[in-house]
Formats: sequence, C-alpha cells, structure tokens
Amino acid sequence: MSETTSRVLQLLGLLQSRRVWTGEELAERLGVTTRSVRRDIDRLRELGYPVAASKGHGGGYQLGAGAALPPLLLDPDEAVAMAVCLRLAAGGSVAGVGESALRALSKLDQVMPNRLRSQVAAVHDATVTLTSTTSEVVAPDVLMTLARACRDREHVTAGYVDRAGNPTRRRLEPYHLVTTGRRWYLLGYDRDRQDWRSLRLDRMTDVTAAGSTFAPREAPDAADYVRRSISTSPYRHVARVRYQAPADAIAAHFPPASAQIEPDGPDACIVTAGADDPERMALYFAVGGVEIEVLEPPEVIAAAKAVAERLCRAVSP
Repeated sequence: MSETTSRVLQLLGLLQSRRVWTGEELAERLGVTTRSVRRDIDRLRELGYPVAASKGHGGGYQLGAGAALPPLLLDPDEAVAMAVCLRLAAGGSVAGVGESALRALSKLDQVMPNRLRSQVAAVHDATVTLTSTTSEVVAPDVLMTLARACRDREHVTAGYVDRAGNPTRRRLEPYHLVTTGRRWYLLGYDRDRQDWRSLRLDRMTDVTAAGSTFAPREAPDAADYVRRSISTSPYRHVARVRYQAPADAIAAHFPPASAQIEPDGPDACIVTAGADDPERMALYFAVGGVEIEVLEPPEVIAAAKAVAERLCRAVSP
C-alpha cells in the first residue's frame, strides 16, 4: 500500500470517529500540511465519500451521508465486534432488526479474512442466547435518532408515556443510551422540567432531532443514574439492607439493574432496592446466604419479622 493510500485511509478513519475536524487538527494527526489534507479530502470525494467543508467558528471537515453508502473502514477488532453483534441482533430488543442484521452480516462475511471469520464463528458457537418474552421492543429509527443526537449534542423532541400511562411531550438534551439487555434507556436533560431524566425508549414516540445543538452540561454517570432510577423510583417501598459480606461477593446475587450496592467497610456492604410487596422483598434479601440486617423502612422490617416467624412455625415440631 502506498504512503498516500495509507494516509487517505487514516484520514477516513479520523473523519468517521468524530463529527467535525479542523484542517489543522487533521494535519497534526496525519503529520502533513493542511494543503496535503485538502488534496486527500478531494481523493475521498472522488471515491464517493461526501466530505463537507465549512468555515468560521465551529467549522471544519465533516463526513456526511450520501445517496450511496461507500465502504466503511474497519480495523480487525471492529470487524469482529460488528460481526458478533450482527449475529446476536436477531434475538435483541430492537424491533425488525433480525432480517436486516442477517443481510448486513452476509456482506461483511463475504469480505472478511478467514482468520477474522474463524474468531467470529468461535464466539458465536460458544454463545447461547436466551430469548426474551418481552414485547417492549424499540423502533430502530428511535434508537438511531437518539444515538446520533447523543453523539452530535443535538436537541430532540419526543412523545413519552409515563409509568401511570399519561402521555407527555418532552424537549430533551440527550446524553447517553443505556441498555440492561431487556430494555433501552436514555439519560437526558429535560428542558421543561429543568432536571435529569431516564426515559424508556419503548415508551417514546415521534422522536425528532430539532436541528439545533446544545452546550454539554456536567452530566451524572449514566449507568449509575439509570440503575438508581429503575431499582428504586418505580416502587412503593425502598429498603436498605446491610450484608455481612464484601460488595463484590454480594453483587453476584443481584442483576445489574435491580439494586445499588455500596461498600460498608472491607467485609460488609449496603444494598438498596425497591419493591411493592415488603414480604417478597424480605425473602429476596434473604437468599444471599449471609447474615443481613434490614435498616429501613419500618414496613420492610416488620415484614421480615413476620416472614421469619412464619418460617420458624413451618419447621417447628
């Protein structure tokens, strides 16, 4: 491969990795002059890549979408990751993806080197997917619109149905998408409520990018915020329980999105989780196989006592 061809491919990879690059930034990354960058941009355009150029503050080079999809530049790790994801997509939680994923996989597999194809096959053969019975699938256009808006810091508007079934209209600054495997969530700043929100994508409709961008705020950790939202806020009772075991050991007993686990010294931890039925919650906390202490609330403490007494009567002579 010639030096020029290698540099053009490197330039393409940079343009695919970020929304806008200035000529000076590209020249510095490639180790060439801005004049060479302009010539390489012209070569990409001749190959069918729609590279837009804009002047002024915030301007630069941007890889746009064209009428036809030119070749993507993937390194070996990216190719393997994409192929594995496509193979698993048929059993995922995005509506209508299965058939499209298979078509895309067949095209990728056709040009993939044998050594990479064998890696993909090994991962696929060793993986068993438990299909979900949930019908809470996400429309692909909703997922893609929000993903692009998160990347480009673009305002979106959307219809949303809350937990009580009430329809609302949201004006959002989208930051991150979070998936638990069964559901997708958006961490976003609600401009009307002036606060952060986690929103289920399957409850969102008519998601539209507004075309305007926003300056990033200092955002909370997306995974932690969504975990707190779905493990406690939807429930009538939120309990705190001290386990006499390290946090890492107890984390294995809880699904990632079901509880918050915080260390309480080297040999103990505090678990916070929510539920509507205090007695079910008490039984759930007791299955860890270690000593526990229910700290709050009073309803769950009373339920734990009642369950313990009932179990003692069940095994008494």
